[in-house]
Amino acid sequence: MIYDEVKKIAERKGVSIRQIELDLNFSNGSISKWNQSEPAASKVVKVARYLEVPISVLLNGSGGEKE
Repeated sequence: MIYDEVKKIAERKGVSIRQIELDLNFSNGSISKWNQSEPAASKVVKVARYLEVPISVLLNGSGGEKE
């Protein structure tokens, strides 16, 4: 799920989900809802850029690690 991948990568980079939301002007808790509903593609792109990972990492669940 997208939220799980965002959380995993964010933890590895030492940034909180809340900080991502603040920096990207997303509403509080919006990213945590991404496992229940599909986010807008533009928001996923913003988070991928913020975390400096390809969007495919968030969508495919590799956690940004080589398999």
